[in-house]
Amino acid sequence: MGAAVVTTSAGCAALLLGLLLTEPLRRFALRHGITDRPGPRKAHTCPTPYLGGVAVGAATLAAAAVAVLPRGVFDPVLGVVLGCSALMCVLGLIDDLRQLSVRFRLCVETSAAAVVVLAGGCPTILGGPFDAVFAIVWIVFVTNAFNLLDNMDGAASSLCVVIGAFLCATALADGRIGLAVLTAALVGACLGFLFHNRHPARIFLGDAGSLFLGFMLASVMTVVHHDVDGLSGPAVLLLPTLVPALDTTLVMLSRYMEARPLLQGGTDHISHRLRRLGLTVPQVVRVMGAFAMAGCLASVLVAHGVLAPGVALVAACAVGVGAVRLLLVIPATADASPAFSASGVHRTASQSRPGGGGFGRRHRSLRPTTVPHSREARKPATLPRTAGTPAAPQ
Repeated sequence: MGAAVVTTSAGCAALLLGLLLTEPLRRFALRHGITDRPGPRKAHTCPTPYLGGVAVGAATLAAAAVAVLPRGVFDPVLGVVLGCSALMCVLGLIDDLRQLSVRFRLCVETSAAAVVVLAGGCPTILGGPFDAVFAIVWIVFVTNAFNLLDNMDGAASSLCVVIGAFLCATALADGRIGLAVLTAALVGACLGFLFHNRHPARIFLGDAGSLFLGFMLASVMTVVHHDVDGLSGPAVLLLPTLVPALDTTLVMLSRYMEARPLLQGGTDHISHRLRRLGLTVPQVVRVMGAFAMAGCLASVLVAHGVLAPGVALVAACAVGVGAVRLLLVIPATADASPAFSASGVHRTASQSRPGGGGFGRRHRSLRPTTVPHSREARKPATLPRTAGTPAAPQ
């Protein structure tokens, strides 16, 4: 059986599994109160169950294992990626049920990333230990960037579909059949999950899903491009993940400028700011997906020598700086300007400094809208789950 057929079969099987597993897990989460409840730093208005990430992880791992084991395309590197990704799913699930400390999470993520890099290699940038350290830090960064990006219905899953499809094609072209099958299964599982997670979402990925998606994409990308050297290394890693990287940069910079805790949740992400400009949730997801596709296309051009990596990196940095500048003009929270206070937008618990954000421009020139059906990935520890949590709308 051809490699393309095996890869396609794995993707279709994962899609079906993701579609079928999500609903029973949703009902289980509602029965046991495993829900993300509305709060002062969240924008969704109804308690919504977690455990979507468990469905995605189980569908991906099962479909990939069944596809590669009988056909002899399993290799040790694939086993390492599978095992460490499963560990990320378990870590996120524990964090969903009982919030873990940031230090502990980072230690586990760093250890798993180090195992992947030691087993599968990484792009050569300067040579020596620096390359391995850079790859480990980058995998951990992307893992947590996807965790932050999971803040609106269908956002993280849709971007994973776009990035994973390009990554699957790259692995297939390089003859890495096992990794191609794995990413095809990931894409299929996300597509199946999106039937339940598209706006308005009936279930969320949770940390189990967002950590799993980010870690697997970053790990496969690092291993697939292990033979790339020079500036092409950081270029092929950064360009496909430009949207999650920009979102994390925007959020951290915004919170620093407004003297808010960096790790405190809030509706200050790219998706929330685009909603305040009047875009609908599906439109926001499509815009982010289009930018992710452009980054993936640029990465392919760099990998094939059509686009100079230095030019690509400079262009990506210029686009990133410009996008962050423009997005900072949009109020980070509903109470960031008089216009927002007058619009009836729910005020958040984290207050901004007067005039904060936006490089000195006034926010009241923008017409704000509410931000329904979106959420911040991190949960405040002050909102414990209880078995009596009201069920989400059917």
